Amino acid sequence: MRYLAILAAIAFPIAFYACNSVYPVFKPETTGKKTPVVAKTPFTDGKTTSVFLAELSPSIPNRELLAQSWEGYRQRFIQDDGRVIDYEASDRSTSEGQAYAMLRAVFINDPAVFALTLNWAENNLRRQEGGKPTDSLWAWKWGPKADGNWGTIDNNFASDGDIDAITALILASRRWNRPEYLKLAKTKLEDLWKLSTVSAVGGKRYLLPGPKAAFVPNASTIHLNPSYLAPYAFRIFAQVDKERDWLSLVETSYEILEKSSQISAVGLPSDWVSLNVQTGKYQPLPPTSKIQSLYSFDAYRVWWRLALDAQWFNSSQAKAYLQTASTHLQQLWREQSRLPARIDLQGTALVDYEATSQYAMVYAGWRLVAPQLAGEVLETKLIPQYQDGIWGDISAYYTQNLAWLGLLPPEAIEGKFLQTN
Repeated sequence: MRYLAILAAIAFPIAFYACNSVYPVFKPETTGKKTPVVAKTPFTDGKTTSVFLAELSPSIPNRELLAQSWEGYRQRFIQDDGRVIDYEASDRSTSEGQAYAMLRAVFINDPAVFALTLNWAENNLRRQEGGKPTDSLWAWKWGPKADGNWGTIDNNFASDGDIDAITALILASRRWNRPEYLKLAKTKLEDLWKLSTVSAVGGKRYLLPGPKAAFVPNASTIHLNPSYLAPYAFRIFAQVDKERDWLSLVETSYEILEKSSQISAVGLPSDWVSLNVQTGKYQPLPPTSKIQSLYSFDAYRVWWRLALDAQWFNSSQAKAYLQTASTHLQQLWREQSRLPARIDLQGTALVDYEATSQYAMVYAGWRLVAPQLAGEVLETKLIPQYQDGIWGDISAYYTQNLAWLGLLPPEAIEGKFLQTN
């Protein structure tokens, strides 16, 4: 059993890397033809775009597009039992996907979808051992198994999915006056802290991407994913959980972001980085590693997460990072009016294609620090990719979520939901 546990720990980060790093990309040469993909039991309760449009303030830019695309996402990617489907990965479901749906449902005031997606995850993703729950976190991957049955494929958790789900639960408890959601959030916070944070350099607390067995390979090293860091969420967690020092994760989040970006010659965040806990030095992962230190599909989310912290909590650190860390991208955009989807630590483009998901996340950050460039990205890269509720390919689950979250301005969330009553 000990040998199997070690094998599982090694395999998890390899498999998990594929969760966020192989997604559909924007390709200017495409004809616009879309592959028809329809869920076997699509969710629909008769609500139309006009219903969701009414939930968005008239001052919100692109509000009709946001309302229409939420309706389309419900119909195409969410089953009537609340399962969110990733069509491009063997119709699997992930904790990340359930959490994105919950966040979007809170933001657009859709309690029905929130309840369905939460209940499906609680009933199907709760981690178990020997048929009994081990904690309140969610297994990250569910889908078709080798024996032909459907169920949990990997029982490890991914902390970004749990963070987003807990954030959604707290906001939902406030928006809809549902104390049971807050109770569940507090239970999950206790397990997240215990299972996915470690005391490292100078006794400071650091967020791990998942279980310690998977991301603490030896006594001197931890592996980190900067795109999982959500300072705004940790500030909200601190409001409801006084027993744990969530604000310490705000401090180390910015330490990780600022110092790990220095391993890139052009100052970009990486998908994955390594921290030597004895020296405090950040390093790229070895070239032989299955998880790599480069700017790619995971790292895009850094721009959106820090944009939320900047606007929701007026974080000067977030604003400074958005400006300095995106300098290379701003220069590329001014010179070429395009951004490559993957960039190595030397600043060299690794591919010649673009990614709609990157443009959406960059747009979220540049709205604050480079509004003119943000407007250009919106008009030339995002709006042209949108048609009938979908960005790009109709099966592109990841793109739909990042495009929607990136385009929804943080001010769309009323301030009263971000503070303890």
